[in-house]
Amino acid sequence: MRSTDAPLPFTHSFPQKNTMTTSISLSRRRLVQGAASAVALPAFGALAQSPAREFRIGHQKGFLSLLKGRGTLEKRLAPLGVSIKWTEFTAGPVQLEALNVGSIDFGDVGEAPPIFAQAAGAPLAYVAATVPRPKAESVLLPKGSPIKTVADLKGKKVALNKGSNVHYFLVKLLEKHGLKYADVNVVFLPPADARAAFEKGSIDAWVIWDPFAAAAEKTLDARVLADATGVVGNRAYFFSSLQYADKNTEVLRIAIEELNKIDIWAKLNRDLLAAELAPLFGIPKPVLDLSTARSEYGTGPVTPSILAEQQKIADTFFDLKLIPKRIQVRDVARSPW
Repeated sequence: MRSTDAPLPFTHSFPQKNTMTTSISLSRRRLVQGAASAVALPAFGALAQSPAREFRIGHQKGFLSLLKGRGTLEKRLAPLGVSIKWTEFTAGPVQLEALNVGSIDFGDVGEAPPIFAQAAGAPLAYVAATVPRPKAESVLLPKGSPIKTVADLKGKKVALNKGSNVHYFLVKLLEKHGLKYADVNVVFLPPADARAAFEKGSIDAWVIWDPFAAAAEKTLDARVLADATGVVGNRAYFFSSLQYADKNTEVLRIAIEELNKIDIWAKLNRDLLAAELAPLFGIPKPVLDLSTARSEYGTGPVTPSILAEQQKIADTFFDLKLIPKRIQVRDVARSPW
């Protein structure tokens, strides 16, 4: 594309008669033009420099943390006049609360939390999704548990984090094995409290995601009753606000490209990935070796088929009266591409 900053050729020719008058006239004109330029140039320079923008990223311990540590996103956004503010959160729902009050512009979350957020009127926008990772969430049983099949969970105490990915996973897993959600005694506990209850034997099963699941397998001899293979996809999503997504397409596209570069590296370097994540999570490397080995990697656009998956989750939660109204997921999807 031709640059609009290229100088235009000077084509006007002056008559040759009365050269002294012409010379004086040109000198005066240049003097006036020079004075005007001296005043105008600083103002033009101020207008030409775009005001600094801040891209506020919320993140949990994970791939966004790796992106922060590498500094590659800062380098790519610097030419756009965009700086980054990073804020760490303990879970996806907390990030969505921050988005709702205008504290962040971007974050990562599982399948279920954005559905609750949209139903509550939060201005979120889906901007990217990971590939499915069904082996990264599972139903765990304590060592020595007499439970043998999913059907054996009927009437049992099953702990999970309310509104998380595993919430939907349990619903669909029970359905697949002929049980209803009401057939089990669901106990809502965050991961740390659920692990404590699991160790004490006060719950019969724990539905949880990696690396918490891998840690329980390695350190508590927990047994996997079932993972999400053939049940649900277990994707992660990257979100923004509707307003930010509509005005900052390039920033979001660059962020997602940089995240996918880490995904590509992770797929080929699982041992190095586990070593890098171990101190980040404060978890021994053998635990991360297990979780990284069974995960899948890749981040890209939110396609119509992915939106259809997410819509099924939303409809299921409405049918279970977990959300107050029906929502249309496609209404809050935005593509940075």
